[in-house]
Amino acid sequence: MAKIIPENKARQGRWGWHGFRILIAALLLVFAAWGIAEIYGVLIKAPNSDEQHVPTPPNTTEQAPAG
Repeated sequence: MAKIIPENKARQGRWGWHGFRILIAALLLVFAAWGIAEIYGVLIKAPNSDEQHVPTPPNTTEQAPAG
C-alpha cells in the first residue's frame, strides 16, 4: 500500500528569503561593475586637455592655370 504524504511535506524545498537576497545582491554587484566599466570606457576615450588635436587647414595655395 502506498504511503500518502501531504503536499507541503512532499516538496523538495521552498522559495526562501535567503536565495532571494543572494539574487538581489548579485544583481546589484553586476550593475555596479557595469557602471564602473562604462565610466572607465568614457574616461579612456575622452582626450586630455593637453592632447587636444587642432586640425590644420588644407593646403589652399592657388596654382596658376596652365596655358
